[in-house]
Amino acid sequence: MASLMENLIEILDQECVMYENLLGLSGNKTPIIIKGDLDALAKITDEEQHVIGNIQSLEKKRQTAMKDIANVLNKDVNSLKLTDLIEVLEKRPEEQKNLAERRDKLVAVADSVRRVNGQNQELLLSSLEMVQFEMNIIQASKSAPQTANYSRALDTTGDCLGYTPGGFDAKQ
Repeated sequence: MASLMENLIEILDQECVMYENLLGLSGNKTPIIIKGDLDALAKITDEEQHVIGNIQSLEKKRQTAMKDIANVLNKDVNSLKLTDLIEVLEKRPEEQKNLAERRDKLVAVADSVRRVNGQNQELLLSSLEMVQFEMNIIQASKSAPQTANYSRALDTTGDCLGYTPGGFDAKQ
């Protein structure tokens, strides 16, 4: 059981390091989003994907370790959580303390990542709204009011004042 707990604590430490790396990348992304540097944003996003892949691999290892511990403790594998395991370790206060510290640290780092990513998402949404607003202004400037010119069929011709379809009139 002791080696299983050591393995779980080691995995939690590695996961925490990966989440701290992800937090750093997310924090670096914020000024890049503000600047609008798409190349740097793409580079950081690629790095984030690599770190996320590592986190997913560690998560599978953690689930395997929890499954092994649940089998040893004769507990339900699907319902055993870290908090439950911490409670079970009452008779082993040192292991209980180590596991509780790792869980608390991991929860804190994951919450920080979630907060920074939420801020980055808001910045990206604001940027998209600004681009949409500018696109609407450009489209509105190209659609001038129609003239009152009528065709032989007594319809308006649909001509616009001061607008040429190509955007540039070489005759002028």
